[in-house]
Amino acid sequence: MIYFFDENAGAYTLKIKGEVYKYLVKVRRQTKGDLLSVRNKKSIETLYSYKVIAIEPRYLELQLVSSKVKIVSTKELHIAWCVIDSKSIEKVLASLCEIGVSRISFIGCDRSQKNFKQDFKRYERIVEASMQQSGRTSLMAFDTYKDIASFIKEFPDTKVFDFTENILRGESNFQRVLIGCEGGFSPVEKELLSSQEIFRLDSPMVLRSESAVVAVASKILL
Repeated sequence: MIYFFDENAGAYTLKIKGEVYKYLVKVRRQTKGDLLSVRNKKSIETLYSYKVIAIEPRYLELQLVSSKVKIVSTKELHIAWCVIDSKSIEKVLASLCEIGVSRISFIGCDRSQKNFKQDFKRYERIVEASMQQSGRTSLMAFDTYKDIASFIKEFPDTKVFDFTENILRGESNFQRVLIGCEGGFSPVEKELLSSQEIFRLDSPMVLRSESAVVAVASKILL
């Protein structure tokens, strides 16, 4: 854990309880005098340094030592993702957070299964845990779009990951990428996307949707 979130970070003293307390004491074996890094989601750019001044049976008491603005800056990538099983999304969210994806828009595509609803609160908890482990300092944004047409209308610069002869190589300045669900895009959607820039990765394998999202994000951002 690079840092941890606390809603009172910035105060002169903090009392750390619950799961964070258990992690710091039982897993990390923090002791009196140790320095810990803490951030507040309301002012996430500020990194606070606290010293452990007391270890009690159910809480840690910390005292503020210093604070400074420390931002981990990365390239940004907005992924438009045709809806798939939320369990599959959750499996790769932490990886997408660590890679640096800035925003995910979930789109109801023709071949998306219609019974999956996005639990953004749960997604945010997964991302926050990943941020604390990786050191990322920007929250990932989530939203939804009814269909591909409405998304492309708002973001006409969107690139498309699909079957094509155009292989993504080297550096790229992609800001937005559309990735399909299992089964790919329907003929109607392919026609709609025919005027967009379409690319594929240099691999003979057919990737699952969640594998494609991680692979494409890694290629563009890392």
